[in-house]
Amino acid sequence: MPAPADRPPAAPILSVRDLRTWFLTDAGPVRAVDGVSFDVHPGETLGIVGESGSGKSVCAKSIMRLLDAPARIVGGAIHFRGRDLARLDEEAIRAVRGREIAMVFQDPMTSLNPVLRIARQLVEAMTAHGRFTPAAARTRAIDLLRRMGVAAPERAVGSYPHQYSGGMRQRVMLAMGFSNEPALLIADEPTTALDVTIQAQILDLLRGLNRDMGTAVILISHDLGVIANVCSRVLVMYAGEVVEEGAPEDLLTDPRHPYTWALLHAAPRIDAEAEDRRLVTIEGQPPDPRTWPEGCRFRARCPFAVDKCAEHPQLLPAGEGRATRCWVTQAGGALHTPARPAPLPAVPRPEAAPGPLLQVTGLQKHFVLPNDGYFGQPRVLRAVDDVDLTVSRGETVGLVGESGCGKSTLARLVTRLHQPTAGRIVFDGTDIGSATQAQIRPLRRRMQMIFQDPYASLNPRDRVGEILAGPLRLHGIVDGEAAARQRVAELLDLVGLPVQSARRFPHEFSGGQRQRISIARALSVGPDFVVADEPVSALDVNIQAQIINLMVDLQERLGLTYLFIAHDLAVVRHVCDRIVVLYLGRVMEVGRAADLFARPQHPYTRTLISAAPVPDPRIERTRRHVPMLGEPPSPLNPPSGCRFRTRCPIAEARCAAEVPPLQDIGGGQFAACHFPGKF
Repeated sequence: MPAPADRPPAAPILSVRDLRTWFLTDAGPVRAVDGVSFDVHPGETLGIVGESGSGKSVCAKSIMRLLDAPARIVGGAIHFRGRDLARLDEEAIRAVRGREIAMVFQDPMTSLNPVLRIARQLVEAMTAHGRFTPAAARTRAIDLLRRMGVAAPERAVGSYPHQYSGGMRQRVMLAMGFSNEPALLIADEPTTALDVTIQAQILDLLRGLNRDMGTAVILISHDLGVIANVCSRVLVMYAGEVVEEGAPEDLLTDPRHPYTWALLHAAPRIDAEAEDRRLVTIEGQPPDPRTWPEGCRFRARCPFAVDKCAEHPQLLPAGEGRATRCWVTQAGGALHTPARPAPLPAVPRPEAAPGPLLQVTGLQKHFVLPNDGYFGQPRVLRAVDDVDLTVSRGETVGLVGESGCGKSTLARLVTRLHQPTAGRIVFDGTDIGSATQAQIRPLRRRMQMIFQDPYASLNPRDRVGEILAGPLRLHGIVDGEAAARQRVAELLDLVGLPVQSARRFPHEFSGGQRQRISIARALSVGPDFVVADEPVSALDVNIQAQIINLMVDLQERLGLTYLFIAHDLAVVRHVCDRIVVLYLGRVMEVGRAADLFARPQHPYTRTLISAAPVPDPRIERTRRHVPMLGEPPSPLNPPSGCRFRTRCPIAEARCAAEVPPLQDIGGGQFAACHFPGKF
């Protein structure tokens, strides 16, 4: 944290000056980091935010000297404890890595060796620098895992990485990062792939370790709520350079650069009900790093640009502890409240018809797994267990819950990509729960899915035109190639892509563009009902806003009904009419979005909401945060009674003996809790 005002701040432990890291390719240099300067002080947590491609991770890897060819530091200095890391030889930098500066990456599964036990990996990290004997390192490994909140660490060190959940693997990576008591820890998107409850636990760990051990932290994230929650100072990067710097209390509430302003307005907030489901977006694309534009690099996308922006601005002070790279605000100009995109006037959003489009009753999906040992009994994984769900025409119903709660399995059940174990699935009056695939095929046109990873769901060998034309031919929607090409052109126009996209392959598009192609494919056969399984979770905040706006527009134009799955509660609140909260295969709570967020009746819902960060440090300090106890039990052996009772702060003996029914609380809100609203 910053030093108190009554004494001068400590000298920085890290000083980066005019850092330039380029990728020297045959097509010319890609100037990924282009003149970045900043300091990090002992005990400080510095946040770095920006879109993909802004240079955040390349900057971090430059500090660690973990750059792969053709990347190279071509200029600048990285001063750490009196040494310029940019000029150290390989042997000298190896002595710094891990011991004095450590790094935690986004995906712990790719950072941990899958064939080595956790103990060996932690011990190797500590003995490599000669600070610990193997025996002392093993003892310290157990102590570190205990400090990180890993249950039974003496047993856990004997496990392999695949035997841990994502949150536990990230705890192991943090233990490894802190194992040699480094002076600086760099955390590159450490919570991006985690559930909101596990994210909150990891952020609490970072705060505590930063406070107790005095370790300086550089936290890289695209989530402004995470930055507001943890950091004492923030850098905003765009097009390879820092465009704004300041304390989060100032920068996130009164931004002085249009890019920061745009990022804040593109992100939905969990603490506010939106007047309109459309979000403000940043138009256009980031500039090509091979040929940065003259003048301000954000000028082509900036709604406040003036003639002066044709000149390149410097990063200049903008008040106490603040700096910005903007001609407009440096001259005293204000960034006004943005106008939201206008709704499409052609077709108003249809009112929900009296009867439901989808009705699910007592739905179950149990997976029978191999025996546990030669003489063991068959194991049953209860992925979905006695779920009731109703979706009316024209509405958007959100499914939320932690990983493993059954959201994606439920989505595949209602579209009959899985055969249910028991229960009824009635789609527009037809029971499809026990129907054969031949009987379901005529309904396939009316129910489609949008998947989380568009690259994995698009055939990389097919051009986009063929990807979109395939479903048209399969269902006999078009007659002849000319009609198929015409329909493909219409679909591309519908999702905001040029007609020329039909001739390109999926790898030639950005993540947001690939998701538009996935949406076009889902809409190609004219469905009524679309299941969107985490459609925006892998996207930057601005691309996420663009896809949300597209889905809202398409719903209003085409009268679509959505089942929307997401782990980002702010997105769910912004998009959905009603929300269903799942935990270990069962429904915990159902209600209208505004009511459920304002008055959660189930302790699990309350805990989920409290764990979601708000991009305003002033609000974060006053919010009541409810810690989630432990990790979810295994669906192979769920708790008796209420499945949430082992993590619930108000559980009583009755919760273990009786399964709470989903009871009507009033106002369209239902909760499966013996003590609704008590929490």
